[in-house]
Amino acid sequence: MAERARKPLVLVPAFWDASALIPLCVRQSLTPRATALYKDYEVVVWWATPVEIAGAFARLLRMRQISGSESAVAAQIARTLADSWSVIQPSDSLLARAIQLVGRYDLRAADALQLAAALEWCENLPQSRALLTADQKLRAAALAAGFEAPPM
Repeated sequence: MAERARKPLVLVPAFWDASALIPLCVRQSLTPRATALYKDYEVVVWWATPVEIAGAFARLLRMRQISGSESAVAAQIARTLADSWSVIQPSDSLLARAIQLVGRYDLRAADALQLAAALEWCENLPQSRALLTADQKLRAAALAAGFEAPPM
């Protein structure tokens, strides 16, 4: 589904939440926007993003929003895309920051870990760095932390 332009481009790195990546693998209303962003931004993710994506596909399958074959195709697309991702690994400092973030912002634990990983990626200098997400609470927290967070 998601393709990069054929000509060589210098892409700007951005931190991608799983909610911004799923529409690259499964046709959704956000797919055109996610595809446009994918053409402009290199993908940086948190270590657990593949688990979140697999969980989303399983949920869509259980809800009968996708078929078994569509789930398999989506999983293959996700694996192919993941080959080019930069991954932020877990660490004690990231964990400590996530604990602080759940107190500062209205975030679930997984989203606090996402934001902590994004802050680690940009070395705590989020200005002029993008965080891409379809989750409105994570987007609000990212904006409050200083990231650019273009709407999905």
